[in-house]
Formats: sequence, structure tokens, C-alpha cells
Amino acid sequence: MKDGPDISRLGALIGDPARANILTALMSGKALTASELAGEAGVTLQTASSHLAKLEQGALIRVRREGRHKYITLASDDVAHVLKAMMGLAAGSGQLRTRPGPRDPEMRHARICYNHLAGDMGTRMYDSMVARGFLDHSGDALTLGTQGRAFVTNLGLDLDTLPSPRAPLCRDCLDWSERRSHLAGRLGRGLLAHFETTGWASRVPDSRIIRFTPRGQAAFNAAFPAL
Repeated sequence: MKDGPDISRLGALIGDPARANILTALMSGKALTASELAGEAGVTLQTASSHLAKLEQGALIRVRREGRHKYITLASDDVAHVLKAMMGLAAGSGQLRTRPGPRDPEMRHARICYNHLAGDMGTRMYDSMVARGFLDHSGDALTLGTQGRAFVTNLGLDLDTLPSPRAPLCRDCLDWSERRSHLAGRLGRGLLAHFETTGWASRVPDSRIIRFTPRGQAAFNAAFPAL
């Protein structure tokens, strides 16, 4: 088909290894500088700036200017969802990159996926909520039932104050390491923020790792038992 959306251009933008590393680094949800992204991509700052210009022209990233500094984020949640789907597809077809190191087990255990919890802890939370009927996936969309709303409220999360009201409340997201779903959407984002606010967990600096405290792990286990 000659007319319609040009996915080949987006594919070429994402398919470059350095740009893929830049986009993967931005999946942490944090705003990063060009220097930080150059380090993630393993290229010089000049080369990274060229890649960033192409990604910005392709509407995949957003450059925010704060005084003399520039900070880069993914352009939208839609970009994050596309990247996550591609990561899941690559994992499912065996196209994996191995990055050995002591942090790998922690990455698989709990990490941030753009703005929500992923890894073993993320899939466990999702499975626990589905098993107890809090989340319903009987139709095309993932929904939060009446009991689920009561459960979330009892945890201390106010659904009415969640950001981005036009975005889906619940959305399942394929976890690339577990190859099962974890919870995304406004609820997934809100729950991770709640875990951080209550001191259950925190982000490891300069990493996507989410580290739970012993108290937070115990509270999480009680709230989301494996069934």
C-alpha cells in the first residue's frame, strides 16, 4: 500500500542500535540530558545530538528546555507502549541482548517500565488482582471492578486524583523478562507512585531498578498475595 501511515520511517528511526539504546533508556520515565543519553548509547555527545535531532523530528522524543539545560523524554505514552510491545515481541522471538552484571537479578525482580511497576513484582501484582476479581479482562479492555476500586481505596490511593484523566485507567503491558502481563495505565502509574510515597519502595539512582524495603516487601506481599 503506497498511501497511509509510513511505518518504515519509524522502523528505521527505532531500528538504529544507538537510537534504540537511547529510547530504551528513556523508558525509565526520567528526563535525561544529551550527555547521559550519549553514555547509554555508547556514542559521543556529537553523535548523540544527531540521533536526538532525528528522533525529535520523528515525534518519538520531546526536548524540554529549562534555562540553559535541555532534558529529553519520550514524546508520549503511545511511544512508550509501542516500544514496550516491540521489547515483548523481541523477547518472545528470542531476540535478546545480554547485559551481564550484578544488577540483572534486581532488574528482573522489580523495575520501572516508563511509569509503572514491571518485573516479577509487577506481574505478581497483576496476577493477584486478576485472581481476586479486582481486574477484569473478559472484554477487549482491562477494567477495574467495584471490589477492585474498594481495594485500591483501602490501600490509600485516591482514583479521582490520578493524572492524565483521558488516558486509560487500566492497561495491560507485556513484561519482556517475565513474558506475562503487568499493570499499566493510570492505575499502574498511581500504584507505583503510592509505593514510593509510602516508603515501600524507591528507585535506584541512574537505574530502572525499583528496590523495596523489608517493610515495603512485607506490605506488598500482604496486599498482593500469590494465588
